[in-house]
Amino acid sequence: MAKKVLLIGATGFVGSAILNELISRGHEVTALVRNADKLAGKKGIKAVVGDVADEEAVTHLAEGKDAVISAYNPGWMNPDIARLITENYPKILSAAKKSGVGRLLIVGGAGTLFCAPGLRVVDSGAIPEEIMGGVRPLGDFYLNTLTKEQDIDWVFFSPAGAFDEKGERTGNFRLGKDDLIVDANGQSHISVQDYALAMVDELEKPAHHKERFTIGY
Repeated sequence: MAKKVLLIGATGFVGSAILNELISRGHEVTALVRNADKLAGKKGIKAVVGDVADEEAVTHLAEGKDAVISAYNPGWMNPDIARLITENYPKILSAAKKSGVGRLLIVGGAGTLFCAPGLRVVDSGAIPEEIMGGVRPLGDFYLNTLTKEQDIDWVFFSPAGAFDEKGERTGNFRLGKDDLIVDANGQSHISVQDYALAMVDELEKPAHHKERFTIGY
């Protein structure tokens, strides 16, 4: 059965893959974007230009939807990325709650996954310093805010350690909870297409509630 979805960040790397998966499965998508030109020619969606910082506008857009999927990222090269994630993710959460929407599905990061007992990826030295401004604030939002959230059915879907540059939609992957998933060669990776497939699976058949889960080959 088709779901009514508000997708935040529909033109980004992960968001565009989720958008394509939603469209291919016949869901009714309202896309909140900064630039609607990037969605020109896309059928089956309603593009709305807006700013996630406008909590009232996001609340209004989410009203009457079955779910909000957030792939929000200010841009890895944005010098303000840490501040924007820190300020805007609580607003997205608040807007979703005020709208009365049933579920909030968040494109998480891999940073808070455990890569060894008691050691999270973010503290392992594996993450390049130049992207830490985006990794740590999103992880902090998950650890300090989401894990205490009881008023909405949320999930935080952490990808594998890396997205395959030339990946494809295979449908052949593993899901987990809090530990980084690695393959037989010790690599943690997933295609953005398979990540999107699993995210929309979770939308259609909820299997996780008020928790994080992850994916990998």
